[in-house]
Amino acid sequence: MQVNNKFSMNVLAKSANEGFARACIAAFAAQLDPTLEEINDIKTAVSEAVTNCIVHAYKEKIGKIYISGELCDKNIIKIKIRDTGCGIENVEKAMEPLYTTVGGERAGLGFAVMQSFMDTVKVRSAVGKGTSIVMTKKINRRYSVNA
Repeated sequence: MQVNNKFSMNVLAKSANEGFARACIAAFAAQLDPTLEEINDIKTAVSEAVTNCIVHAYKEKIGKIYISGELCDKNIIKIKIRDTGCGIENVEKAMEPLYTTVGGERAGLGFAVMQSFMDTVKVRSAVGKGTSIVMTKKINRRYSVNA
């Protein structure tokens, strides 16, 4: 895939920054002229990924969340959310719907939600080193460039 534009940023793993991350990704994705549904799908997936970093990666401290985006050929957006927190011992198990490590009001649907709203979701993790989530989505432009 050829990259036509990209950005990166990092934020502290605080719940106040979840909305900020959503807004940044939405503004960046707007360059591809997505539908309202597509932009909401992207924002929801990003919210889940960032929330996972806040809730699971940095349980006892506030770390950093690294966020990057790429606009690629064929109207594909690629988003990477990464942390350097505790990592996931068993990624396959963690991606099962309803699985959670914290219980309580957490439903354990974060990865399932990401997968339902994005075309691809790839998760890599190492215990004690952190987790990286890479998501892609093809945007169906609302208007033709030649219109």
